[in-house]
Amino acid sequence: MQVAEGLAHIEVTPGTFYNPKMKRLRDISVCFLNAVAKPGFSALDCTAATGIRGIRYALEANAGHVVLVEINGEAYEVMSANVKANKIEDKAKTVNASIQSFANSAKEKFDAIDLDPFGTPAPYVFDLMKLAKDGTLLMVTATDTATLCGAEGDACLRIYAAKPVRNELCHEASIRILLAFVAKIAAQFDFGIEPLLSLAELHYIRLFIRLKRSARAAVESIESIGSASSCSTCHAFYYSKGIGCAEQTCRFCGSKTVPFGPLWLGSLYDKQVIGKMLELSTDKAIASTLSRILDEYDTPFFYSLDKISEYLHLGSVSRSSVISLLLKDGKAKASATQFGKNAIKTNADISLVMNMVKEAKQLEASKK
Repeated sequence: MQVAEGLAHIEVTPGTFYNPKMKRLRDISVCFLNAVAKPGFSALDCTAATGIRGIRYALEANAGHVVLVEINGEAYEVMSANVKANKIEDKAKTVNASIQSFANSAKEKFDAIDLDPFGTPAPYVFDLMKLAKDGTLLMVTATDTATLCGAEGDACLRIYAAKPVRNELCHEASIRILLAFVAKIAAQFDFGIEPLLSLAELHYIRLFIRLKRSARAAVESIESIGSASSCSTCHAFYYSKGIGCAEQTCRFCGSKTVPFGPLWLGSLYDKQVIGKMLELSTDKAIASTLSRILDEYDTPFFYSLDKISEYLHLGSVSRSSVISLLLKDGKAKASATQFGKNAIKTNADISLVMNMVKEAKQLEASKK
């Protein structure tokens, strides 16, 4: 079967894996590399399958040298044929090997590394650090969202050494658990991590990270890891950097909280990078996603207004009204968030948020 995606044209056979639903993510990845990577950069696609990502990086993102690694023999043959069909043999090299085998034999260090495996990326991150250098752009996908989002808590403990949370915070928490996992492994190689873009969509999580090589950067990343807890009654949340636990009892309602983590408590984004991606993007849906993130107040976790309204025994309330009230007279910082349709990010505590929800409801009622 012939498939056209971006500037690439590839052959897909029954024995090779190609997911058309992930085209959006590949489009975002191309946009990201065009915004951040220097023209002529070297790239490693270490779970290449048909080769679609590496081929598109060569054709659309100004990659000067691309290495495509695929362990499956049949897929490797298809991938190699696709490289030839797209006439990029002068800048692309195909390798039939496992990630571990390649990482332990290759001498090259890459400007960009893409890891998009089936399921968890956890078994491969350590070996990929051997192929990184200062400034390497590391793109990591996880599709084991049931594990990271709490449906399989034991698996999350076993794979990521972290306890997930299974409520409205789960998608953001899953990103932060994965970032903490990568940060801890990177630190073993004297790398700190700088998240440039973090996404949780459909069935996947995608991280775009810049690695910074220095012992100081590694320590600073580790210092950005901590713990969190969530109140199942009033939906307050708490977090604390460093070793130890976040609040075990809710300061607002007195209920016992549910702990989760360890997880990354630093920034999820680089707004300058997202702004540059937005300038380059020609896809309206992607531009809409980037615009929401660009406007988002970058702080750990968010309040679901639906959950808070339910706790207060009120009907639904307008997110824009609550945000306006929080921003009024400098009470707090607040914004919408990519993690919930009727949710807000803010530095206000749960008490102030609840007061603003009540006030917004009263204002809405007075206009009827």
